[in-house]
Amino acid sequence: MRKPTVDYRGFSLRKLNDPRFSHLKLLGGWLVYFAMYLITEYLNPNNSGTAVSCSLDYKIPFLEIFVIPYVGWYLLIALSLLYFALYNVENFKRLQIFIIVTQVAAMIIYITFPNFQPLRPDVYPRDNFLTDIVALLQTADTNSNVCPSLHVAYSIGIASIWLKEKDAKGWVKTAIVIFCILVCLSTAFIKQHSVIDGLVAIPVCILAEVISCFGYWKERFKK
Repeated sequence: MRKPTVDYRGFSLRKLNDPRFSHLKLLGGWLVYFAMYLITEYLNPNNSGTAVSCSLDYKIPFLEIFVIPYVGWYLLIALSLLYFALYNVENFKRLQIFIIVTQVAAMIIYITFPNFQPLRPDVYPRDNFLTDIVALLQTADTNSNVCPSLHVAYSIGIASIWLKEKDAKGWVKTAIVIFCILVCLSTAFIKQHSVIDGLVAIPVCILAEVISCFGYWKERFKK
């Protein structure tokens, strides 16, 4: 088993300024995000703002099987950050900065361009365990503040950083990229997002890639 590059056994909150642990301060971005999420939900309640959808959305069938990668996305974020925190601090920084940039950009858009999606079915075409999960998910997560999709944005960021991980085996990178693609597709198949939400996430991701991985690409272009 690989030895972690950082020994966290001596970590405490009082040591956050220690160079060994200072990268963990980037996790504070999540606290800001959750606060901003609550604010945007208050400013833009359910079914308010501009409805975002396109003709393609109505041609895509509802497939509850896609709730598996959609929910698995949460675990993917946590495990990716944990792996990089243990084995590659630079990639931890890149991924967390990528996430922060997409969060900030999305919150600015949600506030300046309130939006929602009108795609959720009133009645699911099937009644099973997976549709129960979708129903629970959609009860907890409103259909406002959807464009751009953070599910898509984070997935692109996770795939990008894993592809830069030198110590990861090829099959691991392939599996993660495929899973990230499934997550992106899941947003449309369980009617959590319009296709437009995913497309709008792409320029946000380009901005995040430039900011978070500028040093990486600078070195690559030197070679």
